[in-house]
Amino acid sequence: MQEQTDENHALTMAEIIAELKKYDIEAQRKSIYDDLDALNDFGIEILKRQEGFRTYYYCGARDFELAELHIIVDAIASSKFITLKKSKELIEKIEHMASNYDARLIDRNVYVSNRVKNMNESIFYTVDAIQNAIANNHRIRFKYFSWNMEGKMELRHDGAYYDISPWALLWDDENYYLVGYDKAVDNFKHYRVDKMLQTEETKEKRQGATKFRKLDKEVYSKRHFRMFGGQEERVTLLCENEMANVIIDQFGRNTSLMKVDDSHFRVRVDVAVSDQFLGWIVALGGRVVIEGPEGVKERMRELLSMKYIN
Repeated sequence: MQEQTDENHALTMAEIIAELKKYDIEAQRKSIYDDLDALNDFGIEILKRQEGFRTYYYCGARDFELAELHIIVDAIASSKFITLKKSKELIEKIEHMASNYDARLIDRNVYVSNRVKNMNESIFYTVDAIQNAIANNHRIRFKYFSWNMEGKMELRHDGAYYDISPWALLWDDENYYLVGYDKAVDNFKHYRVDKMLQTEETKEKRQGATKFRKLDKEVYSKRHFRMFGGQEERVTLLCENEMANVIIDQFGRNTSLMKVDDSHFRVRVDVAVSDQFLGWIVALGGRVVIEGPEGVKERMRELLSMKYIN
């Protein structure tokens, strides 16, 4: 009933009996009525409607509506950290949550082949190891890599393992990040999950619990542009009024916008000052300018003085 019926596609009792016969199941109307009642009792909603002299039966409410499945599938298809192979596997599983008719609608609208996808097939094992370690209050160790000029993996930290206390997983700029406490620097760091290799849960207890309780994960993500690090500073920005939407989208609705004149407002935000943050300011085309502090203004001048075209 879940596969072959929905509110737009129903079966008569004769058609249900015929479908069961394909599985070598001989059924009588009375037993099927009892079975449909049992499905309802177990939470699988079976509804009926009358059309003339015929009664049609179909599966009603499902765990996910078609629009919700579309959102989930689109998120998987557009996610850079999920490989092409794994994306297709996940989407096929999700299609089974819809009727055959709706599954075809989902499949028809999914395009993943030309999108930028990750090549690290072990990412799901990495996530699993991280989640288990968090649940067990254990540290993890892993190796971390970046891509070199030849397009090959190059291990960082001289190939040594990182010893990190995992505390949270964050999604930012279409990538998945681990936020973990590093005892060596007594602070939190973040790592791209798809660049983690040989991730293992250790038996060592996690560290940094007190600091993590004080850490606002949403604020952490907003302060670190594209999750790049930098010295955290309170930066004053002078913005044109039409930039209010951009500022609130980036820093949240609780950001205080102070009117300067009929055309401008001023805002003070706490950010990790990185080239990515400065580049974001540049991309706004002069409609947002840095008023202070002086050190951040000087860093912007240095960035703008660099040669970007030969």
